[in-house]
Amino acid sequence: METIFRDQVVMVTGAAGSVGQELVRQLILLDPAEIRLVDNNESELFLMSEGLRHHDNVTAYLGDVRDYQKVSAVARSSDIILHCAAFKHVFFSEYNPFEAVQTNILGVKNVIEAAVGNGTKLVIFTSSDKAVNPTSVMGTSKLMGERLITAANAVRHNPHQRFSSVRFGNVVGSRGSVFQIFADQIKQGGPVTVTDSRMTRFIMSLERAAQLVLEGAVLARGGEVLVTKMQVISIMDLAQVLIELLAPYYGHDPNSMSIKLIGAKPGEKMYEELISSEEMGRCLELEDMFVVLPAFRSIYHDIDYTFAGATGHPLTHPYNSSQGLAMSKEEIKAFLCNNRLLPEDLSPSVGMGMAACVS
Repeated sequence: METIFRDQVVMVTGAAGSVGQELVRQLILLDPAEIRLVDNNESELFLMSEGLRHHDNVTAYLGDVRDYQKVSAVARSSDIILHCAAFKHVFFSEYNPFEAVQTNILGVKNVIEAAVGNGTKLVIFTSSDKAVNPTSVMGTSKLMGERLITAANAVRHNPHQRFSSVRFGNVVGSRGSVFQIFADQIKQGGPVTVTDSRMTRFIMSLERAAQLVLEGAVLARGGEVLVTKMQVISIMDLAQVLIELLAPYYGHDPNSMSIKLIGAKPGEKMYEELISSEEMGRCLELEDMFVVLPAFRSIYHDIDYTFAGATGHPLTHPYNSSQGLAMSKEEIKAFLCNNRLLPEDLSPSVGMGMAACVS
């Protein structure tokens, strides 16, 4: 991985977001020549750049992916673009659909055109499980983003340019994640709101999400969607585990804290999908990932989709969280502990404080 990023100029959009910040943290260790941070969140970008002042190869740019001139200017002489900027909340995108189109679709178009115009060698687009059989504006916009990235490989004038997507589910610990919502509700004394007791989700850590983006850059051939294999979690189990661990920490009795079932939100699925039934027939399996090849393969006949370690066994069912074995409550506790998602001074008496993780 180091050889791909070493001495390269890497541009990261949405750099001040949760995944973006972790991505930059890992990128720094790979010795790039320069990392260019782009975000429209002035406060978060300022704080991030202040924390990276001692890194001479990191530069922050205040800008929006909606602004083609800005994106193109920052992309000048870049080697790699990691495109993380997006509207990610289903409700806000549903209520503000034109805004979602501007960022999640036209923003991708701007990144592609800036990369083409500047001769950027590689673009990696971060997509979402919501893009699979979408039921919302946000999911539809992310699917369109994937398709634009794939199509960029068909109209490229430089055969050395590659455009690929990575797709993953919930990132625990990111801003607005269900973990954060539950933790805040527990801190306030409850109730903890769960949409449906049967709801399942794919889950991954911030660190793993960033690793997937970097690994995607290594594996990318152009036009494919790289899908990481993820653990499955029951939302009800997560709520119960967090109540058990965090209620005493915030001075509440876990036995008296209620869980309120509020019903699925509009457009919300009971389970997450990472590979659809239509994609099964054009999917390759690697050790840690799946590779979804372009639907219109004849357009991309000059791209070699050979991956080391790929199995020749086709998927027999769509890859969704309802068909995976959910983590046990003890496994959830270990996941939270190992990914440092619990308060550092959480009492070891509950067995999962940071001190207990190390001991």
